[in-house]
Amino acid sequence: MEDVSNEHPSPPATTRGRPPGATPEPVTPAASLAATIRAWRDRLSPTAAGLPGGRHRRAAGLRREELADLAGVSVDYVVRLEQGRATTPSAQVAAALARALQLTAAERDHLFTLAQLVPPAAGQISEHIPPGVQRMLARLADAAVAVFSADWQLIWWNRGWTGLFGDPSAAPPRRRNFARDTFPVGASGPGLSQWPVTALDAGVTEAAVVSDLRRASGRFPRDRRLATLIRELTDGNPRFAELWARGTVSAHREDHKIVHHPAVGPITVDCDVLTDGDADLKIVMLTAAPGTDDETKLKPAAIAGVSA
Repeated sequence: MEDVSNEHPSPPATTRGRPPGATPEPVTPAASLAATIRAWRDRLSPTAAGLPGGRHRRAAGLRREELADLAGVSVDYVVRLEQGRATTPSAQVAAALARALQLTAAERDHLFTLAQLVPPAAGQISEHIPPGVQRMLARLADAAVAVFSADWQLIWWNRGWTGLFGDPSAAPPRRRNFARDTFPVGASGPGLSQWPVTALDAGVTEAAVVSDLRRASGRFPRDRRLATLIRELTDGNPRFAELWARGTVSAHREDHKIVHHPAVGPITVDCDVLTDGDADLKIVMLTAAPGTDDETKLKPAAIAGVSA
């Protein structure tokens, strides 16, 4: 199929076929959304997005299929957005596009406005990843890396993470939450990992997750998703309720896990958590100790997982 993702956009429909000097029709929000997404796609290089650049590209920006893959939407949907035929993306899709296009917070809010959505308000948990953090993440290709929001909702992951744990997109968004993984309620389904993962000190992990959520509840007191999560876990998991009642506040910094990988066997990994800025994003990196059998297993595990 011919790649038309880098063709120059046609003149706006509001001006085609109109006589010279005629008063132009107002630019609609749909047309502005389409043109703006195309402009943002054209300005983002594949290397900045963590993709191989290649030698035979006709333009420096992302292709439509690359943007679709990064945002987790279909190529057809990106085409319809850029042609003005899709005009009302959901807030979830708008947020995913903002992350994929590496928009600033102001640009993200503009995208929401063009999509006729209310931009995320102050006091609510943000799933936006700033461009500088995205550039840093693109340079961590050798590690399994993921980004979680303040309520431990998974919002971004790299290929190394997919290889180590399986593809998170196989689970519904609600199940891509580390707190729900740690404190299951009711029947469990596909979650953050497609195969067993053992925390070497489960008590420390549990206490850290509960403490993280309590800290988040103070920082984002008006966030409904966080309030719903805490209520569900308190009502449905006795261990969470016990730890929540203690009122401890701290931050999750490091952990150690054994990933029971189906292709290469058990891998012991160090899990380090970095927290970014006011949004309280959690950047989780999993690596193996240098010179160990675990380090030797980690690379083929990623390859096996990605190709599975």
